[in-house]
Amino acid sequence: MRLTGAQVFHPRKGFVLGEVCTEGKVLTEQSGDKAVDLPGCYVIPGLIDLHFHGCVGEDFSDATPDGLQKIADYELSRGITGICPAGMTLGEDTLTAICQNAAAHMEGNKPGAEVLGLHLEGPFISMAKKGAQNGDFVHAPDGDMLERLQKAAKGHVKLVTMAPEEPGAIEFIHKANELGVRVSLGHTTADYDTATAAYNAGARQATHLFNAMPPFTHREPGVIGAAADQEKVMVELISDGVHVHPSAVRTMFKVFGAERMILISDSLRAAGMGDGEYPFGGQYIEVHGARATILGHPETLAGSVSDLMGCVKRATEFGISLHAAVTAASVNPAKALGVYDRLGSLDAGKDANFVVLNPDYSLKAVVFHGQVVSGAL
Repeated sequence: MRLTGAQVFHPRKGFVLGEVCTEGKVLTEQSGDKAVDLPGCYVIPGLIDLHFHGCVGEDFSDATPDGLQKIADYELSRGITGICPAGMTLGEDTLTAICQNAAAHMEGNKPGAEVLGLHLEGPFISMAKKGAQNGDFVHAPDGDMLERLQKAAKGHVKLVTMAPEEPGAIEFIHKANELGVRVSLGHTTADYDTATAAYNAGARQATHLFNAMPPFTHREPGVIGAAADQEKVMVELISDGVHVHPSAVRTMFKVFGAERMILISDSLRAAGMGDGEYPFGGQYIEVHGARATILGHPETLAGSVSDLMGCVKRATEFGISLHAAVTAASVNPAKALGVYDRLGSLDAGKDANFVVLNPDYSLKAVVFHGQVVSGAL
């Protein structure tokens, strides 16, 4: 495959007029194929969502093979070529089943978006900041439990969200690092000093910035201030236009720089569906338009009904450049998950996973492993 005439994403240079070439499943410097000219279009690496729960009526936490397959298929159709779906605050037996289901899917070389690992967004969180999570299963940080779950996942737990103010948190972070699990601070009441201690101990991320954590203020900067002061820390942000005000999105890109931002969707099973009521971690949510809340508690957001490609487009509508948004939705999550050697950019030798956008940033085509899997060229 040889694409010409488009603006091609480059991690450092921005968008440059150039070619994208593939041979088989790999990006190459050249190709002998007849050129497909794409004037006015953009070519970006496939997106990677490292924090979302489900879509098209399915939830990762249901731990069903068919459900995970439907999730992977839908995500790929939307230009999200790599996924790290998130479990919720549930009992260890259920979490074990989630881990086993993910491991079986990954080892089965299934079609759809590539499952790059899984994210445990609980149960090691604060009851006071559980948000839409089920408080019945909130658990103190437990390194032994994490090790059991990692064993069930056959080493594929890549990310865990935890509250650093809970007893045993620092020991938990050390254990997670030993197990190859990246620690993200979230669903937490932590102040600046507590968060800083956790980052100094090896935590490297913050979960859905602003949501389920204390606000940033001039005297109590909290997790946000602590993360800003740590150059090695990346931060997640939901840019669906519901969870975070557009001004706050712009501000965080200025504070952290595009190279430390990770756009996520935090999408629910309602994504790709419509208004209505849906089960969610032993509870129910209700969806009205772009807003999903716990049933009977309209003040409690429960995640989004967008997907990562939609969040990228929304970010550009808020004033974030397409280059910065793609950096935060592809380059950075690939680095956070340890797969930037083969994903996250359009460098020769990497997997031929990319998306062609029309001039208005709508999807034109999705290419996965060198094949057009959605849309047309």
